[in-house]
Amino acid sequence: MSTSRTVDRAFETALYDTADDALDTAASLLAADSAADAELAARGAEFVAAAWRRGWQPADLVRVVRRELGPEHVRSVAALIRAQAPHDRPRGPRWAAQLDALPDGAAPPRTDRFSHAGAVLELYRLLLRLPALEPLVAGEKAGGGREGRPESRALARIRALLAKAEATGYPQEAEALSAKAQELMARHSVDEALLSAHAPSPDAPGACRIGVDPPYEQAKAVLLDAVADANHCRAVWNEPLGFSTVVGFEADLEAVELLYTSLLVQAEAAMTKAEAAQRAGGRGRTKTFRQSFLAAYAHRAGTRLRAAAEAATADSGSAADVDLLPVLASREVAVTERLERMFPETTTTRLRGVSDAAGWTEGTRAADHARVGRHRPLA
Repeated sequence: MSTSRTVDRAFETALYDTADDALDTAASLLAADSAADAELAARGAEFVAAAWRRGWQPADLVRVVRRELGPEHVRSVAALIRAQAPHDRPRGPRWAAQLDALPDGAAPPRTDRFSHAGAVLELYRLLLRLPALEPLVAGEKAGGGREGRPESRALARIRALLAKAEATGYPQEAEALSAKAQELMARHSVDEALLSAHAPSPDAPGACRIGVDPPYEQAKAVLLDAVADANHCRAVWNEPLGFSTVVGFEADLEAVELLYTSLLVQAEAAMTKAEAAQRAGGRGRTKTFRQSFLAAYAHRAGTRLRAAAEAATADSGSAADVDLLPVLASREVAVTERLERMFPETTTTRLRGVSDAAGWTEGTRAADHARVGRHRPLA
């Protein structure tokens, strides 16, 4: 029997049947054919290319494999993505950044062919069943971002400020650094809006996906929604697949990614500290405390983010002696229209598990420490 036929039989046995004995039977077939590895890799590249056609991106594949399977499968899918990359068309800087951020695809020494074949089949079974996702860029030009555009000085400065806010052990310093970062984000957004409004071909809104990882996904999704709203974007959470799709203009999408990641790091550090104090006092309801903490943090941080963004936007309009309202309103309409085209049907959900008063109080206090109101620049 040819190697290709062996792989076909293994796939017929394992990929369309979820029973464990089917997987074992198929793994035995592949383990018995020492020439099957190259054919398996070629089939894997086909699965990855099919995922791209269904709207998936490199970070999406790694995320779903990490959620559903194990480290060996993550290494395998990363290796498949790298092998497929030279055969893909250019897809923009956001896609390239995802390729650069892939985990190490080098597999450790294998113990036996049967176990390796079983892991490969588990991965392919998952890839085969992936649903179609909404294209992130109009015209199905997946990847987002603008070709060849380097990071602006403003974004580089914002990134540096947030890195310092995450690293410092002093809440007031983190507060001032985060505040300055949000102020710069708002001003950068206004600058981009004005440039686009006077360009021969104004920008159109795009979209990106941001992972919302367990535990406490609901509260984290609320925090991401608050950050998106404060930065002229809209977010739609996909709970089963563990991400939110954020729709907005490119400069605002970059700001949302940076600020959400930073605030989540700061929130989790503050939550760990507050939880330790609660345990020292004899309380042990960790899960409800953390859920309530993060929900309160998201609520409070969102309020302060919006206030800071509105103040910075108003000041930018005054300084430039222009009426920003028509420009920003037209961009908001464009974002809403793009969101409705991508997601014609959405539902709302109630935040569950927010029942710990101490967690809510501590989360609100932590958000106050990370507040984003206007401050004088640090000396």
